[in-house]
Amino acid sequence: MKQSFSEKLSTILIYTALAILSIACLYPFIYVLSASFSSGLSVVKGEVLLFPKEINLDSYKTILSKEGLWLAYGNTVFYTVVGTALSLLLTICGAYPLSKKRLKGRTVIAFFVAFTLWFGAGLIPTYLNFKELGLLDTRTSIIVGFAVSAFLVIILRTFFQSVPDSLEESAKMDGANDLQILRHIYLPLSKPALVTIGLIYAVGKWNSYFWSMILLNDESKIPLQVLLKKMIVEMSLKEELTGAMAVANKMSQETFIYATIIVSIIPIIVVYPFLQKYFVKGTMIGGVKE
Repeated sequence: MKQSFSEKLSTILIYTALAILSIACLYPFIYVLSASFSSGLSVVKGEVLLFPKEINLDSYKTILSKEGLWLAYGNTVFYTVVGTALSLLLTICGAYPLSKKRLKGRTVIAFFVAFTLWFGAGLIPTYLNFKELGLLDTRTSIIVGFAVSAFLVIILRTFFQSVPDSLEESAKMDGANDLQILRHIYLPLSKPALVTIGLIYAVGKWNSYFWSMILLNDESKIPLQVLLKKMIVEMSLKEELTGAMAVANKMSQETFIYATIIVSIIPIIVVYPFLQKYFVKGTMIGGVKE
């Protein structure tokens, strides 16, 4: 169909707005990437806008030569993979029963789950709780201590409620129990939701920093984010002591920080394209009502 002038103008405006939005989203990442490959002097002077200036790899060499880096990387991968798997399991176990009207006391249980979204114990009580449970300086504290998000339980429960009851009734007529119904009906139908929730859990655990720093003292157990933070602090102190010498050596605190950002987000960037189609479907959870 031939478009009218107003329709063509609307299309042009929409694509222009989307192009501007895309540039606004991509530019910070491009700048960080370019700055991480540039000399410290160029970054300090503000000469880096889009492309690297005076390409230099000293920041990456410093990071990759750090003792314990690959151990910290392995710890982060372990916390992310095992933690995400456990979080998904517990989230499913919480969301599936709450999606059933026949569950006695469902309203009360759902209220207490939602209650945790409004009120928290606080920093010190939470730390003391870990201490009393003997979970300080243990991998269990990182994996189990923050395994479930009440918000994601509610989101998955909403998705489970959208599955037609007729499917469950047909399965029960064939003799299936709740575990079989969950495994063979709900989970296959919920793949977009599970991938989306799993990705949210994984990104959160990959970027986990604060509680890992508080609870872990053993250098062999700390994740990548904590190690990189320590390196940035060390770099900052070194730059304060050496002054302009750090810039003269073509590496500054800014370029070092940008390089640590790139090193820490590479795995997420590599994995995301393979999960994007599920993530797009999953973001529509609860957005369409029949």
